[in-house]
Amino acid sequence: MKKKAAPEFCGLCPPLSRRSFLKSSTIAAAGSLLPFGAITTPLSAAEKSLPQSETLVKTLYDTLSSKQRKAMCFPYAHKLQHEVENNWFIVKKSRVGDDFTKDQQAMIKEIFIKMHSEEYANDVFRQVEDDAGRKGFGETSVAIFGEPNTGKFEFVLTGRHTTRRCDGDSEAGTAFGGPIFYGHAARSFNEKAHHPGNAYWFQAKRVNDVYQMMDGKQRKQALNDFSRNERGKKTVELTGKKEGLEGIRITELTFDQKAEMRNVLDDMLAPFRKVDRDESLKLIEKSGFDNLHLSFYKDEDIGQDGVWDSFQIEGPNMIWLFRGDPHVHTWMHIKDHV
Repeated sequence: MKKKAAPEFCGLCPPLSRRSFLKSSTIAAAGSLLPFGAITTPLSAAEKSLPQSETLVKTLYDTLSSKQRKAMCFPYAHKLQHEVENNWFIVKKSRVGDDFTKDQQAMIKEIFIKMHSEEYANDVFRQVEDDAGRKGFGETSVAIFGEPNTGKFEFVLTGRHTTRRCDGDSEAGTAFGGPIFYGHAARSFNEKAHHPGNAYWFQAKRVNDVYQMMDGKQRKQALNDFSRNERGKKTVELTGKKEGLEGIRITELTFDQKAEMRNVLDDMLAPFRKVDRDESLKLIEKSGFDNLHLSFYKDEDIGQDGVWDSFQIEGPNMIWLFRGDPHVHTWMHIKDHV
């Protein structure tokens, strides 16, 4: 089989020097901040029931100046809303470190922190600090679609190795409110086989546990010569297919292997807040857990150690592509329909 052209990694982002980790006390403080600024419109009962990140989005929205709103606020379902990339700024004039007050910066930081589980929030924030550049988290960019205090809305934060969303479940039947991206170049652009310090490498290790349970025939079905290229939003396009996807179909696994695969999916979602984890697993089951296909890729085995650095989990209504070479890039999109 002819090898495909080598993919471009990180788009516009060249290798960057690794930033020093924030002190744990600084990160912890972000998780305990109170909302800043005056709330011009009282929270409704429905809004008070929203997760903390969504509640803070409303608070942030109420503090925005007319200039800020013009730069970063768009109608709901705007064409930018569901874009996704490995390295981009959704609004160039809406950079956290340059275009917001200190109080607003603190709110945006807390919105991001609260979008993740307590167990992994520090690691995930460290990842953004590592990868973003000179200003760390301040290099990221944000946008709000719709009005948080009137109906459907979505908050999107982007940067290098970052596309995150929170929407109060405005996008029904869609995990995370749409496709997301996360990645990490922990200590160098070209990571070593064991990916020291990488916030997400544990996910690949868990999926490799399933591979280790497979017999020879199953491994042959699951293992592919070459992974596919990343193509921005097209990377997370869903096929609607239940059969004929790349890799081994879950129906080919034994009862024990299926049980472990369910545990693996649950563990892989650990960095995210419970509401998003629960919705993701629910939607995966709704579209048919047995319709998922699992693939591993020989061409991206760093160190040739047989611990597969890259894999893909794909079903009719979901895709989860994890590339560990030369560092981690991960694309995820989960829906209840195509």
